[in-house]
Amino acid sequence: MRRNIIEKLILTFVVTIIRSHCMNQMNPNKKLYSLNIKGKLWTIDQPKIMGILNLTPDSFFDGGQQQSHKEILKHIENMLMLGADIIDIGAMSSRPYSQELSEQEELSRLRGVLSSIIKEFPQTIFSIDTYRSTVANYALDQGVSIINDITAGTKDEQILVVAKRFNAPYIAMHMKGSPVNMQDNPNYENIITEILYFFSQRLQIMRKIGISDIILDVGFGFGKTMSDNYKLLKNLAVFQEFYCPILVGLSRKSMIYKCLDSSPQEALNGTSTLHFEALRNGAKILRVHDVKEAVEVVKLYREYEKA
Repeated sequence: MRRNIIEKLILTFVVTIIRSHCMNQMNPNKKLYSLNIKGKLWTIDQPKIMGILNLTPDSFFDGGQQQSHKEILKHIENMLMLGADIIDIGAMSSRPYSQELSEQEELSRLRGVLSSIIKEFPQTIFSIDTYRSTVANYALDQGVSIINDITAGTKDEQILVVAKRFNAPYIAMHMKGSPVNMQDNPNYENIITEILYFFSQRLQIMRKIGISDIILDVGFGFGKTMSDNYKLLKNLAVFQEFYCPILVGLSRKSMIYKCLDSSPQEALNGTSTLHFEALRNGAKILRVHDVKEAVEVVKLYREYEKA
């Protein structure tokens, strides 16, 4: 009981500091978020869908499914037709226990295909899922709009400089450890306060560099236990205190299928359930494998919100 009281006092103290800092940065009454996408204002007036495009053979759910240029372009077209607002391109798997790919190998998976993608879909908003500044620089130079960094700039801080140079929105995710070891007994004194503190530090660095548009991702499944993940989902709303859009990546993850004693292939219903809860708790962007179902969740949520 005493520990719970102390934890609540610490959380209140941290949130108060964050609110005080952010009120100097942005209007606290602002309900809509907007991002600068290549000089154009992109307003997040309703939850957005980020479709996943893995150019990898070893991703936990869809690795190796899109290999040829034709298959890749068809998959993008299908996601856009179903309602995706952003396409997130990744050339290196970050699933638990995955081995780090060399920089050259990551770049080689992007070269050739990325230029074809941008040429085929010139009006589409693409993000690049990487923590390497060289890869981010290459992708943005080709026409990608957003950087999606699972390390929040802790692995290669030059990626923040790249974001500033291109004036690109930057997705900063929390991860404890690295993909190869992040699920080796992750432990927190208080996961909410620790991640709040992590983001407050990283935001200070990003703002100092001059990055204007920052999206936060608490990193479900990245160095978290099952209990940690659900505690984060339950308390997701507290991260709105940073006045940054919140992105969630829950799609078909082990926090769903292990809880249900099933598999990633059987985790669609659970994913939709948790997506709705994430939206209720402030999520603005859903990063998904299944665009159609995510769009339906957003439609149901918007109706629920009006009631």
